[in-house]
Amino acid sequence: MNKKAWALGLISIMMLGLAACGVKDEAKPVGSVAAGTSSTNVAGSSAAASASSPSTALRKITYLGKEYTVPAKADKIVITGAVESMEDALVLGVKPVGAITIGGKFPPMFAKITEGVESVGEKSQPNIETILKLKPDLILSSTKFPAEALEKMSKVATTIPVSHISTDWETNLNLLGELTGKQEQAKQALDKYKNELKEFKEKAGSSLKDKKVLAVRLRTGSLFIYPEDVFFNPSIYADLGAAVPAEVKQAKAQQLVSLEKFSEINPDYVFIQFAEDENKDTPKALEDLKNNPIWKSINAVKNGHVYINLVDPVAQGGTAYSKIAFLDAIKSSEFLQAK
Repeated sequence: MNKKAWALGLISIMMLGLAACGVKDEAKPVGSVAAGTSSTNVAGSSAAASASSPSTALRKITYLGKEYTVPAKADKIVITGAVESMEDALVLGVKPVGAITIGGKFPPMFAKITEGVESVGEKSQPNIETILKLKPDLILSSTKFPAEALEKMSKVATTIPVSHISTDWETNLNLLGELTGKQEQAKQALDKYKNELKEFKEKAGSSLKDKKVLAVRLRTGSLFIYPEDVFFNPSIYADLGAAVPAEVKQAKAQQLVSLEKFSEINPDYVFIQFAEDENKDTPKALEDLKNNPIWKSINAVKNGHVYINLVDPVAQGGTAYSKIAFLDAIKSSEFLQAK
C-alpha cells in the first residue's frame, strides 16, 4: 500500500514538473523581430520589439521625426482622412479593410482597391465605432486632422498622421511600402517616375523657365491657388522647371483668388481641377468661368493653354500617384506642341 502511495506521489511530482516546463516554454517570445535599420526612405526605420506570435510581432519605425510602434507587417489597415494614403495604396496595390468615402461613396479612381472595403466615414468625419469594429492593425490618418481626433483614433490602434505636404510624397510612399512589405514596389515606382521625368525634361528643354504657370482648384465656384509645396505645384515648379510666381510664393495655405486678381497675374499656362462634388451649390461654375470676359482676356485662355482635369479631380497633386498621372497626362497631351 505504501509502495503504491509512493508511486502515485512520484507520478504527481513528475506531472507537475512537466506542466511547469510547459508554462516556461509558452512564456518564450515567438516570432520576435530582431533589431536593425530599414533600407527604405522612411528615415530611421528600425525593427525592435517582440511578441507572442508572428501575427502580433511589433517593431518601431520613425516617420517624419516621430517614432511609432507598428505591426511587423500591417495586414489590416484603415485609411481615414488621408486621401494621400489612398493614392499611395493605389500605386502599391494595397487594399485597406476600411477607408474614407467622398460624398458617401468611393471615387471610381480607387475602384481597384475599394471593392468590398468598409466605409469609415467621410474624410473630415471618421466613424470611430466603425473603425473599432474592424479591429485594424494600424490607422493612417492625416496631418490635417486636429489633435483631438488623432487621439481618439490612437486609442483604437496605432495612428500615423500622413503628411499632406507634397514634398513628402516619396517618404509617404516608402512609409506604406515599409508597413506592408512592399518596399521593392515602392522603389520601382519611384525610379520609373524619375526616369520618365528626366526623359520628358530633355525633350521639353527649358521652355517653361520664363513662363508663368498656375495650377488652381475651382471649388465652391471660386478659384484657389496653393503654396509652392502643396497640390500639383512641386510637379510644375520643381519637376518641370517653371518659375514660381510671386503669388504662389506668398501663399501660406489654400488661398482664394478673385478672377480680377487672377487676370492681373495673367498666367501663360493654367491647370484647372474641377470636381462636381466640390461645387454642388455652383454646378455651372466652370461653364460660367469659361464665358466670363475677364477670363477670356487671360493669356493662357487666348492662346489655348488651359488644361481642365488633366488628371482625375479627386487627385491631391502631392502624391506618387498624382505625380505619375500628371506626367503621363502631360506627355500624352498637346502640352509640348503648345510651346
